[in-house]
Amino acid sequence: MDYNFHTHTLRCHHATGKAEEYILCAIDGGIKYMGFSDHIPLMHDDGKQSWYRVPIEEGKEYCDEIKLLAKEYQSKIELHVGFEAEYFTQYFDKMVNDAIDFGAEYLILGQHFLCPPNHDSKIVSCGTDSDKELKDYVNLVIAAMSEGVFTYVAHPDIFNFLGDENTYKREMTRLCKASQMYKVPLEINFLGIRDNRNYPNGKFWQIAGECGSPVTFGIDAHSPDIAFDGQSHFYAMQMVEKYKLNYIGKPDLVPLKRM
Repeated sequence: MDYNFHTHTLRCHHATGKAEEYILCAIDGGIKYMGFSDHIPLMHDDGKQSWYRVPIEEGKEYCDEIKLLAKEYQSKIELHVGFEAEYFTQYFDKMVNDAIDFGAEYLILGQHFLCPPNHDSKIVSCGTDSDKELKDYVNLVIAAMSEGVFTYVAHPDIFNFLGDENTYKREMTRLCKASQMYKVPLEINFLGIRDNRNYPNGKFWQIAGECGSPVTFGIDAHSPDIAFDGQSHFYAMQMVEKYKLNYIGKPDLVPLKRM
């Protein structure tokens, strides 16, 4: 594996390490194409920002820092800067336009919530048997893919559904077919592998294999020592074989466009 476009830094307040530390580890591991995708800044209607995102006042500084490092290390690695973002219709256009103004090159979709986070919000990996919430999640991901600005969908199987298996298969089949139709890859997420989370979910990847959805990998690094993760890569390749996945390797970065 010589690529990874899912990397965080200390700017998101739940990761550690400076960008340069991640770059050096990635180079040592043989990564040739690397992207930083910290959580996109977002101002809520109440004037507050999410604690786990890059602060708005640091958005341009974050992008400028990566671009300077890209020049410094251009003989050793190809670097890009972007953001991981949710799809919230009421904020989406501004989020994309702000990302462009900050200097971002690409976005990956990481749909952690069904609505903009507040004190009542719960992350979709916490577990639910609600058919409606599962359908809402799938609808959001499909709508996001249709916008034509996301390079891929990070951890598409993050939704922890505890209900009827037929319902899960029906809804995730919709998602996987949309991935194929819009040509937006689905990510096998290495953080889920490392931490033994509810994802990767074998039931989801069985569906993805049957649908022929394009599949890529993302390290989802939150500390510099994980900027290369050979052990998780080995496990992910086993999944590719087991579920007969349409593994495309390094994804093409989708350039941002104003909304």
